[in-house]
Amino acid sequence: MVPEATDTVEDRPTDGAVLDRVLAETPPFDGLSIADRAVMTRAADVRRYAPGELILDAFAQVSVEVFVVLTGRVDLWHDADALSEAADQHLGRGGVFGFSAMLTERSLGPRAIAVNAVTVAAIPESAVEPAFASRQGARFLAAQGAVARSRGGLSSYSLVDEIIETHPLEVDADDPIGDVAAAMTRRGTGHAVVPLEDGRFGLVTDALLRSRVLVEGRDASVPAREVMDDAVPTVALGESAAEALILMLDRNAEYLVVTDRSGRLHGVITPRDFTVSAATAGVSVHEQIRRAATVEELRRRARRAAAVIDDLLSWGMASGRAIAVYSSILDTIVRRTITLTFARYPDLSLDAFTWLSLGSNGRREAVLSSDIDSAVAFRDTCDAADIDRYRSALADIQRELAAAGITADSHGATASRPAFSRTNAEWRAAARQWMAEPEQNQGAMMTSLLVDGRPIHGDPGLPEVMKVFSDLRRHPGTMRLLLEASLSARAKTRSLRDVLSRRDTIDLKKHAVLPIVNTARWAALAVGSSALSTTERLQAAAGSAMLPDEHAHNLIDVFTVLQRLRLRYQLIEYQRGEKPLDVVSRERMSPIDRSVVTEAVREIAAVQRRMDNVAAYLPAEAWTGPAPA
Repeated sequence: MVPEATDTVEDRPTDGAVLDRVLAETPPFDGLSIADRAVMTRAADVRRYAPGELILDAFAQVSVEVFVVLTGRVDLWHDADALSEAADQHLGRGGVFGFSAMLTERSLGPRAIAVNAVTVAAIPESAVEPAFASRQGARFLAAQGAVARSRGGLSSYSLVDEIIETHPLEVDADDPIGDVAAAMTRRGTGHAVVPLEDGRFGLVTDALLRSRVLVEGRDASVPAREVMDDAVPTVALGESAAEALILMLDRNAEYLVVTDRSGRLHGVITPRDFTVSAATAGVSVHEQIRRAATVEELRRRARRAAAVIDDLLSWGMASGRAIAVYSSILDTIVRRTITLTFARYPDLSLDAFTWLSLGSNGRREAVLSSDIDSAVAFRDTCDAADIDRYRSALADIQRELAAAGITADSHGATASRPAFSRTNAEWRAAARQWMAEPEQNQGAMMTSLLVDGRPIHGDPGLPEVMKVFSDLRRHPGTMRLLLEASLSARAKTRSLRDVLSRRDTIDLKKHAVLPIVNTARWAALAVGSSALSTTERLQAAAGSAMLPDEHAHNLIDVFTVLQRLRLRYQLIEYQRGEKPLDVVSRERMSPIDRSVVTEAVREIAAVQRRMDNVAAYLPAEAWTGPAPA
């Protein structure tokens, strides 16, 4: 008899392959592009648990990851007061949990326990964000909210039902406006709802009272119907919070009236109320950009991106999350620009290359001053003549992005240049040369650029250059040179040129943010981490000889504060109609902000000095080990 064939170790699918397959079959990830799913697969940490082992307790601390079950069964508890009772939910392959705590940044559960031998993928929020910033993601959260409500558990705050806090003030259409204003003052509210005869609703607001009574001088005895806004958009209970926000932004409305299915009034919601539904962030502009039919339409809609980040911050969203949403919007703009531009080149295939976003947008840390760094990896079947024609199209893409207000890197890291548009084999050969001789052909700089790369269009598995760089730790000489390059950007409050020219300014990016970014990138390479975002890189390297826990977490705190401060001053410039910059005059900064920057620079400089000392006294082979006790 012929013995039955058995799988060898090589035949078994890898964790990454299993995760990619599960994501492709599981909402809301099944609606993502192959590139976005690949980013999630690379960023995921696959973990194994024994029966009865605790996987997650999001009642005890806020989860910063989304979990996907790959094998086994997981029991979930959604009520912190019923943890001793039977589980509320049972998940198998493709089960998703942890997203509510991550999105709302609150410790609202669940608690997850392995029923049997379980394998789960923990995906960090920076990688999973596109899944929940999409329309499909919003619908997924809405469905989860309905399930949570039906079982009596916590909702995921993704329906308009959960946004309503109190029943609104109702007044009659014939009530004198003076009485309406007095009632609003007693209630402590900025609006009053006016039911109309035809089943619609009008709204009296503080802004209308100021413009139509104080400014126009109307008498306080005029009825509410003469002052109210009778074109307020209406949504019904059970509708997605994301869909409601899309309606609000598309109608440029400050309020939405919420009714039940029979038309009875239930509440009024404002943009600020949407902060409890993080899944709605940026949904409207994403959808409008995706639907842009021409480059002219795309330009108009792309120019709204800065306003979106301004709105998100004014509505209470954390700056780090707002920056991630803005980076995601930039991805959408680039993808749509690629598609619309290549429509003018019907003989060129969109499948022949992968577009890599580099720099701050590659790390999902783009702010209003950020340029778009990019590179392209072509399939090896493309010959030199084909690539020349593709570069012409890539140059058109850069011009269209510039017309939309998104400029390319001023130092030349752009996909149309030969140095940044190569075949996959050429990239692989170049990367190996840079690792062997980083001092040649700008090897250290190119390595730093490429390790921040993130595929946003095309086949994410095409750029072999990423895999080559994963071997950097085995080249201690190269790691030493990369460390020297990383530490060359020193943290300081003023440059020598500023002192000599008597300019009292500070470059927040060059002299404060960039030194942290460089340190985090190098530290992540040193410990073999593939993380992209600066904070995740610092977390991955925390506890190493080069970056003890305390220093890593100090840098995380400092980076968060600096990014928030940097974004705030750029938004001030944007609101004034000025070009957002990283150089800030000290006269414009408050004394507290100046003090914050000075202390931040001091913390960064201390970490840089320690890394210098460690590099001088420890061999490169010991840099990745644990910090000495």
